[in-house]
Amino acid sequence: MFLFLVVAMVVVVAAVTLAVIGGGGDDSGGMLPEAAPDQLVDPLPATRPVGRADVEALRLPLAPRGYRMSEVDDVLGRLGAELAERDARIAELEAALAGVQARAVGGADLFKDAPPRDAPGEEPRS
Repeated sequence: MFLFLVVAMVVVVAAVTLAVIGGGGDDSGGMLPEAAPDQLVDPLPATRPVGRADVEALRLPLAPRGYRMSEVDDVLGRLGAELAERDARIAELEAALAGVQARAVGGADLFKDAPPRDAPGEEPRS
């Protein structure tokens, strides 16, 4: 009786194993076809700066153990470059604005040609 149970268990394990690995009678060799790898469907735009809507709409493809590292690295590299470019442009514009403000305040003596003001309590000069 014990030998019968062992043989039955071996047959069941073998049948399940063949079913899982695809031991059918088709011409593909019994293996499941390879799944096509996910690709980034809607990448970041190459012809214009990346906007908030582009980042919100971005969906990175999944890999068996998470996200595809190359896709994530490409996206993060592009976003980092865009942010660095925008930071440089903001710094450039702030420097230009500070220069214009400095010339407007310090360069032109606004009170140089103005007539002297009367002190409080004095009679107006004429």
